[in-house]
Amino acid sequence: MDFYNKVGKKAIGSRLRGLSDTITYDAAKLYELYGVDIQPRWWPVFYILTESEENSITAIANEIGQTHASVSQIVREMVKNGFVTERRNKNDQRKNFVSLTEKGRNAAMKLEKQHEDVSTAIDRMFSESQYDLWKAIEEWEYLLEQKSLLRRVAEEKKRRESGNVSIVDYKPEYRRAFKELNEEWITQYFKMEESDHKALDHPEEYILNKGGHIYIALYEGEPVGACAIIKMTDKKYELAKMAVSPKAQGKSIGTLLGQACIDKARELGADTLFLESNTILKPAISLYRKLGFEKITGPPSPYERSNIQMELKL
Repeated sequence: MDFYNKVGKKAIGSRLRGLSDTITYDAAKLYELYGVDIQPRWWPVFYILTESEENSITAIANEIGQTHASVSQIVREMVKNGFVTERRNKNDQRKNFVSLTEKGRNAAMKLEKQHEDVSTAIDRMFSESQYDLWKAIEEWEYLLEQKSLLRRVAEEKKRRESGNVSIVDYKPEYRRAFKELNEEWITQYFKMEESDHKALDHPEEYILNKGGHIYIALYEGEPVGACAIIKMTDKKYELAKMAVSPKAQGKSIGTLLGQACIDKARELGADTLFLESNTILKPAISLYRKLGFEKITGPPSPYERSNIQMELKL
């Protein structure tokens, strides 16, 4: 226990396995104590069969929340040891039905007293403990069903790493990064067009000097993302040239850049933010929707690759 107290919650899986191993070991000994020669992992299947004369492997698997393959293997072991018998359904050869043998029914009678004693012993343990383990397990099962541990940890990873991201104003030293980041994603899916070359080769002339703004995302000091707002009218700007390096994805950089551009557009007095994209860029479209953009039908696009236009009212 000193080890688990030392390493803390990061060892939750190992600690739960240790607890499970301890209980499983005692469970095997319990069957010996009551003179029943079954394996602890058989018990869920065994119990279901004590509740009905016959049941299909599929129904048992659904009832106990295990796979059909797992239940089939357990049934084969129980058949081999004489506790159950198995037959094929005459009307559907794909279904196997299982029932207890006389040996299995005799074992079930012995287990009735075991179940009574186990329940009483556990109740006594609950009365001696501060927390009700059974209720805690039910609550954790519910929470993990809503959101897995993997997803929860991935979200924490994203939050932590996004804390190392800085959104800074464009400087001439970032001109190369601004161009390369955008060229990388454009050429992966499409081809560079005339408007791309103008904005990426001359960002000061075609974006900044016309009243627009460019943000660069730095991760641990390295440029890994970019986004611009281009002035269309005094009250309307275009969100454009958003790019995030593949090596830096999963750190909320797109969200941080997009929100920075929205805030800047408001600061500049805009009431509308417009963008053009392509529906094959599903993560990008999802991000835009998350930021509040909605699909519209706007004027003809200068980009061949554009097949969707979106707008955000500020």
